[in-house]
Amino acid sequence: MKDFELLPQIESPRDLRRLTDQQLLQLADEIREALCNLVQERSAHFASNLGVVELCLALHLVFDFSKDRLIWDTGHQIYPHKLITGRFDRFPSIRTRGGLMGFPNPNESDYDLFMTGHAGASVSTVLGLKAGDDLLGQTSRKSVAVIGDGALPSGVVFEAMNNAAELKKDLLVILNDNEMGICPRVGGLAKCLDKARVAPFYNGLKRDVNWLLNKLPVVGQPSRQAIGQIKDAIKGFLHGGMLFEELGFRYIGPVDGHDLASLRGYLEMVKEVTGPVLLHVFTQKGHGFDPACEDPVMFHAPPPFQRRSRHEVLSVKKSSSRAYTNSVSDAIYESMQRDSKVCVLTAAMCEGNKLGRVRQDFPDRFFDTGICEAHTVAFAAGMAKSGLRPIVNIYSTFLQRGFDHIFQEVALQNLPVTFCLDRGGLAGPDGPTHHGVFDNSYMRVFPNMTVMAPGDEFDVAPMLEFALSHSGPVSIRYPKANIENVEREECAVDLGKAEVWKWGQDGMFIAFGALFPTCVQAAERLRSKGLDVGVINARFAKPLDQATIFRALEESEFVIAVEENTVCGGFGSAVLEAANAAGVSTNNLKCLGIPDRFVEHGERDELLTELGLDTDGLVATAMMLHDRGPCVRQLPSKRLRASAG
Repeated sequence: MKDFELLPQIESPRDLRRLTDQQLLQLADEIREALCNLVQERSAHFASNLGVVELCLALHLVFDFSKDRLIWDTGHQIYPHKLITGRFDRFPSIRTRGGLMGFPNPNESDYDLFMTGHAGASVSTVLGLKAGDDLLGQTSRKSVAVIGDGALPSGVVFEAMNNAAELKKDLLVILNDNEMGICPRVGGLAKCLDKARVAPFYNGLKRDVNWLLNKLPVVGQPSRQAIGQIKDAIKGFLHGGMLFEELGFRYIGPVDGHDLASLRGYLEMVKEVTGPVLLHVFTQKGHGFDPACEDPVMFHAPPPFQRRSRHEVLSVKKSSSRAYTNSVSDAIYESMQRDSKVCVLTAAMCEGNKLGRVRQDFPDRFFDTGICEAHTVAFAAGMAKSGLRPIVNIYSTFLQRGFDHIFQEVALQNLPVTFCLDRGGLAGPDGPTHHGVFDNSYMRVFPNMTVMAPGDEFDVAPMLEFALSHSGPVSIRYPKANIENVEREECAVDLGKAEVWKWGQDGMFIAFGALFPTCVQAAERLRSKGLDVGVINARFAKPLDQATIFRALEESEFVIAVEENTVCGGFGSAVLEAANAAGVSTNNLKCLGIPDRFVEHGERDELLTELGLDTDGLVATAMMLHDRGPCVRQLPSKRLRASAG
């Protein structure tokens, strides 16, 4: 903290206005230094934040967001904004339990309006804010959305822009164009934006050429050149801005997003323009730190690294442990080697899902759709209908965006689409926007859907092999975590069959998913306390292995269902529903999982401990149930037992 001269003095954006132009440039350098210091300590979103420093400063210099409205789309580039809105002292705590969140958080500051972590909704929410302010008579409030070119293809963006053009609200959308999402952007819209990079400045007031000539700011395209370049400007409009103009937005740009003085001038100009406006701003992901500019994919959210200077990385801390994501990626790769009908689709998460080798070696069967999860699911359905075996590899929390298409295009048609849900469970420091704790609930509601989760790495490849041979849709979820394996004899994956690790006379854990090794550790500790507790690796949430689970409910003093998913509607609920339908008592059943609240950010192990889902928590629950004594249970009739079997 002592190395910073200006940042400690910025208690609110109002303090920016007393700084000289030279001091503002110094402040930009200090912000980048704070970002570099942070990433020496822990993994965090890095390159994207380096790229918006000047844009953030310019916005807060031109607008007063204590009254005006600002939404950062996706929100992972929020760090400079946090540093100048009174959170500098707490900044070192970001992405730690109890510290600042790595995304916007209204609980931290009035300058954060929405807790965001998914792409595409900024234009909709800002339009809603503007409509609300106008209806309440607060028409002087300005509304600004900052959206990246990676998020721009999201369907909801165009739904919002279409509506904004109809309403003709005074709305500013800033397109932060750095030629990147997490990975390089893809698709036809990307090519349209690329054309704008070689087009001259264009101001979208087509109907008033004199206005154009008089209002071009001197900090941008010199007005004395405007007459000679008017034809080129129109050509640039046709190549770069026509899409937005035809959607009803006045297109202005492109402009340099790292020229702070120029950027302020453009923002001052568009601030007073009526109607929907899109300001196209070019930025560089990783700007100010050479290694991040050279490899923005690796430095999007890098592991902690050491540096000698701002332009030299000495070492990057790498984990020697194997993660579930790597295991699933390897299984996908091997399946594509075996079967030419297997293809894989991801929604801008090639790097996160460790699919780089798949993309390189099977380019014809790898599809990155951009941040368009709904389209990805429907696209996969079409592939499955044609006779292919598509794998949709998307984070659990992001697949929620494709819910309706899972229903209509996949489950309703009973098509063999395999969903590999990465980050199924607590996503650690990314927090509540990224915790994948709802998929057990939302996937199992669909008829025809088979819902699975590997208990450890030994389950991964067999589950994927089963899914790719199954006649209907299959969901496989796995956590953002290193793998813990349970040594045991190989057990084939058969539809709706659980694996019994050990049967216990006193009690049973039924684990659905990656907490299976934790249940085994808890059972072993309980045996040292004199309790004979067994463990079932459920493998399937749908269909359930009712015979095995009902036997546990009938014979055990207590049964504990364990999952890293919300208890509401999850695996435990599935057990309760099945037992109720069969007349099996569940008085001795305890369901453990994520409670009915949003879990804050922190390391996954910390959060599991807080929720009682670590070894100590499971042992404590088992001891509590044992001390409570046996429950009186009504056993099902022979007919019901037979039907359950």
